[in-house]
Amino acid sequence: MQGFSPKVGSVAVAQATATATNNRQPKRLKDILALDDFDRAARKHLPRMVYGFISGAVETNAAQRAAAASYLDYAFVSRTFVDVSAREQSITLFGRSYALPFGIPPIGGAAIAAYRGDLVLAEAAARLNQPMIMSASSLIKLEDVHERNPAAWFQAYLPGDNPRIEAMVARVARAGFETLVITADTPVPGNRENNVRNGYSMPIRITPRVALDCALHPRWLLGTIGRTFTSVGSPHFENMEADRGPPMFSRDFARNFSARDKLSWTHLELIRRQWKGTLVVKGLLSVDDVRRAREIGTDGVILSNHGGRQLDHAVAPLRVLPRVKAEVPGLTIMIDGSIRRGTDVLKALALGAAAVFVGRPFIYAAAIAGVPGVLHASKLLSDEIDRDMALLGVTKLAALSQDYLIAAR
Repeated sequence: MQGFSPKVGSVAVAQATATATNNRQPKRLKDILALDDFDRAARKHLPRMVYGFISGAVETNAAQRAAAASYLDYAFVSRTFVDVSAREQSITLFGRSYALPFGIPPIGGAAIAAYRGDLVLAEAAARLNQPMIMSASSLIKLEDVHERNPAAWFQAYLPGDNPRIEAMVARVARAGFETLVITADTPVPGNRENNVRNGYSMPIRITPRVALDCALHPRWLLGTIGRTFTSVGSPHFENMEADRGPPMFSRDFARNFSARDKLSWTHLELIRRQWKGTLVVKGLLSVDDVRRAREIGTDGVILSNHGGRQLDHAVAPLRVLPRVKAEVPGLTIMIDGSIRRGTDVLKALALGAAAVFVGRPFIYAAAIAGVPGVLHASKLLSDEIDRDMALLGVTKLAALSQDYLIAAR
């Protein structure tokens, strides 16, 4: 932990990392110096079909590239001769304080890449006191994830069917979750051609090509899939509906997208009436949609193009953030999409985001090294934020504004 600044947020990461590794960091993390390094390591560790499922987007990957490129549109205007010795990076969301301004978004099928992946992410987030959202596409029961991390949020994929909505919302409430996230941008599955090319399907079909792909990655095959079957049996989709879903390897499995294309604002109104906790909508990009969500009583939104995995050429969330923040005041606005550096986090916060979510690097970290890997990923990003705040001339994230940015192009 040499060179780690004693600041709020940074301290949480340093202490949690030291506790998790007992000063014995896995050797495979020693060359991981930035979040992008997890991508390269995961490419070697995971079968092509699993890595492609996580890393890929849809069609031409234009939406994914646009999200990353949007951060290049802004340059910093730093302040000098500022006493920045007291800097810290805590935030408050919906009345709860978090030690870090970045969280872990819902990652579907996390347990395919990492052994008990959702529990790994939940535990790491709990140790660091950072936001974490579990996915409805999890292979682990939402009740088990909540037990591991009571502060976790739950993200639901809901159909436009009142009885099914009411049953699912009731289950999430019984489990004790305080924040429900409704994903709005999946009326139909995205056209993920990369999955077909890489041999990934759901249910997973063990073709000769897939079998060879898995056999060439024995550490993943034995440490993730083999260990899962030995300890808990065949994994099921546990949380797509109020009742348990089918097993991941079921031959007659059909991914439950039925009636999602019927989901409408009327259904969101129903959810708002039933759900007594914090309600967040994820996947909005239109100012009009955000305004409508606020009128219904939504507490916050996550601007997102689903990591480029739904509509190709969808606008980058960062590009619409300033306008949404200006035209829909009084609503907690969060953002995700291709955030990889501390400078990316600070740019989003300066443009009005209350928090950001970082996805792919965290599941890669969980796959490579479990909880210590996720803690290491958070440490790297927290280190960068701490250093960048000092160089930018700010001590608190709330002080950031568009005055610290200028068009870079």
